[in-house]
Amino acid sequence: MNSPVHRKTVFIVDDDASVRDALALLLSLRGYPTAIFANAEDFLRALEPHWRGVVIADLRMPGMSGLEMQEALARHPARLPVIIVTGHGDVAAARQAFKFHAIDFIEKPFNHEQLLQSIDRALQGLPEDPASIGTRPVASALSAREREVMALVVEGLDNRTVGERLGISPRTVEVHKSRVMSKLGARNLAELIRIAQAGNA
Repeated sequence: MNSPVHRKTVFIVDDDASVRDALALLLSLRGYPTAIFANAEDFLRALEPHWRGVVIADLRMPGMSGLEMQEALARHPARLPVIIVTGHGDVAAARQAFKFHAIDFIEKPFNHEQLLQSIDRALQGLPEDPASIGTRPVASALSAREREVMALVVEGLDNRTVGERLGISPRTVEVHKSRVMSKLGARNLAELIRIAQAGNA
């Protein structure tokens, strides 16, 4: 394949051909040049230092996983930003993705507009969503109890376990969690983890 040099190139790395084709079609209709790869190893072998754009990588692939590829990319001269997509997301995986500065962690079936916003954010070189809590006074936004609930939720604990730790009911935990999500502008748990790992809360 020709070496992708367009600064808006979206590199799709997914072992599912139907997902690769659907994403390539969606993005081409929105004006993005794309380059597709069936696995992480092929992508890393082809990757050249001058390539620019953003990588969309599946979390679970045969051989090297999306997270392992992301870690390898962090050491590569190209330093391409990464969006992780998955049908099998969990808190630990999301935390690892954001540890290596993923732009987003999106669960399948994903919202196309969310994906496109994340791509635009990556291509503009913005590490965080401009509308996210990173631009707000988070420290004063949450109550002490809400901060306690948030800390345990982003560790991956369920409502019952959080309630046992804090001496409150699972229903009360859910109420606090909903308030945290609303105050921080987090649409889902992955975004909450990203905000927490960015040190904004």
